[in-house]
Amino acid sequence: MDLLFQSLELPPFWRKRRLYFSPEDLGWLTTLTPMRKVAASQPELIIQICGRPFSSDNGDLIDAVVPFMGESITDGTLAKFLKNPGDGVEVDEPIAQIETDKVTVDVASPEAGVIQKFVAKEGDTVEPGTKIAVISKPEGGVAHVAPSENISGKAASQPSHPTEKTEEDKQTPKVEITPMTDKPKEYSLSPPKRSAIEPQLPPKERERRVPMTRIRKRVATRLKDSQNTYAMLTTFNEVDMTNLMKLRSDYKDTFVDKHGVKLGLMSGFVKAAVSGLQNQPIINAVIDGDDIIYRDYIDISIAVGTPKGLVVPVVRNADKMNFAQIEKEINTLAKRANDGSLSIDEMAGGSFTISNGGVYGSLLSTPIINPPQSAILGMHSIVSRPMVVGGNVVPRPMMYIALTYDHRLIDGREAVFFLCRIKDVVEDPRRLLLDI
Repeated sequence: MDLLFQSLELPPFWRKRRLYFSPEDLGWLTTLTPMRKVAASQPELIIQICGRPFSSDNGDLIDAVVPFMGESITDGTLAKFLKNPGDGVEVDEPIAQIETDKVTVDVASPEAGVIQKFVAKEGDTVEPGTKIAVISKPEGGVAHVAPSENISGKAASQPSHPTEKTEEDKQTPKVEITPMTDKPKEYSLSPPKRSAIEPQLPPKERERRVPMTRIRKRVATRLKDSQNTYAMLTTFNEVDMTNLMKLRSDYKDTFVDKHGVKLGLMSGFVKAAVSGLQNQPIINAVIDGDDIIYRDYIDISIAVGTPKGLVVPVVRNADKMNFAQIEKEINTLAKRANDGSLSIDEMAGGSFTISNGGVYGSLLSTPIINPPQSAILGMHSIVSRPMVVGGNVVPRPMMYIALTYDHRLIDGREAVFFLCRIKDVVEDPRRLLLDI
């Protein structure tokens, strides 16, 4: 039987594998050898020799694929594997993490079993449905061995055919055709001499090259697009935080007892921004081609810095929420942002953004507009400064605020009026109650 299989002059790639030939294939194969009559007279014999299926159809091997990651996400980067080949996994247990432009998605095991192998590498770009691992279901507590391992083991135990040796002998001289003895002489191992005026750069050993994460690349692209698209201009003002801080100090315990959340400064600025957007609707609008879209809703995006990058979750319908509801929503979104569990829907949309660089100690900045919005409010650190109040110089907790806006749509008049409204409401929160 082996002699009959060897007599077929097949390429070396086919001879090293067990192949399955259909009856139609036999007619073509037998034309390649003088033994056509012998092969044609014994088709069943050839099928018995070469007809072992490569993969099992009993469902023991299961593919772990990349799940659906959202309507606007077409691919992601395989950030890391959470398991190793040979590890046991349970149903729905995460085995890998896919990093997208906005969120990190877990790839869960579809069945309980043992990880046979990984078919993708960390750093690869993968799409929904891409196979990244093969999992074997245990049968009687013993995991199956992958078909490739069985084949390689049997191939190692069988002696090589004479024809294989002949082919290898023929191919061996072709690898060493060009001698390499004279080439090293063309290059000098000594470093080139530097001129006196050439700057001395630090050695490459003191540098590290790290690939950018998907979130960082997405943030970089969006911010650069914002600079290239908008005619951005920033206007500034300063706010006396005395009354808002006193309000929080007087009612912080009562607020926590009733609502179960601390009263912060962010809710006061959100309410002030809502009042400013209602007074100046153009700040809440956006340019779309040759048209202006006025939004009759107010969704406030809150910029949150995380170890993986900047994310901007959205507080929906902020104009219909009170202080307690705003504080609860901001706390929930901030925790999910730091945990990396924000969904796409929680970051989509938004008509206006508030960025608080003061939590990091920023005294003054010019924030960049978050597309496709038209303006962004920047908060900064609170610093006690001497101010003139009633003809006297007294220390006051002061904060610089900045509004960056799209000058194509928003004139300086509307931008200044908006920022002054923020200042008036924060300095005297009673205006919210009286709507003045």
